[in-house]
Amino acid sequence: MAIIDVVEYEIGGTRYALDIHLAREIVEMMPITPVPRSPNYIAGIINLRGEITNILNLNCLMGLPMQENPENQKIIVLVAEATGGSNVGIIVDNVHSVLQVPEENIEQMDNSISTEAYVKGIIKIGEDKAGEEKSLVIWTDISKILSEIVGVSDVVNNPEEDTGNITAA
Repeated sequence: MAIIDVVEYEIGGTRYALDIHLAREIVEMMPITPVPRSPNYIAGIINLRGEITNILNLNCLMGLPMQENPENQKIIVLVAEATGGSNVGIIVDNVHSVLQVPEENIEQMDNSISTEAYVKGIIKIGEDKAGEEKSLVIWTDISKILSEIVGVSDVVNNPEEDTGNITAA
């Protein structure tokens, strides 16, 4: 039985997850400098420890509502391999935890839905011995979003080595 490691985050009160090998680190929200004439999904740029990092607004990319209290948001900085060598971060409302999910707790999505919705599958967590329904987490296909938006090829879906390391700032 395979175990999948994901980072669980929240947008608009809904729980989502992304593959852990795509996340380099999680940082607190900081001032973002807007980029003139950029698409609405580009929030702007930040200076992260001397590196200019492009910040994508995941709410806009996924068609989700914006949070009213943006100072509580976090930025998940992605590994350079996932972004074609660029420094890219995505804004989320909150980051909850790193989950280790058994493969049998993941419902795969059929291609007709996952193609349009950027969904790899639905993760069922929180087993309840009393027969209560499990919590659902939408497993987002960040690689697919990046490939369509930024033109990055799908080189990170099957990493040769998954270190599982994330640092929190």
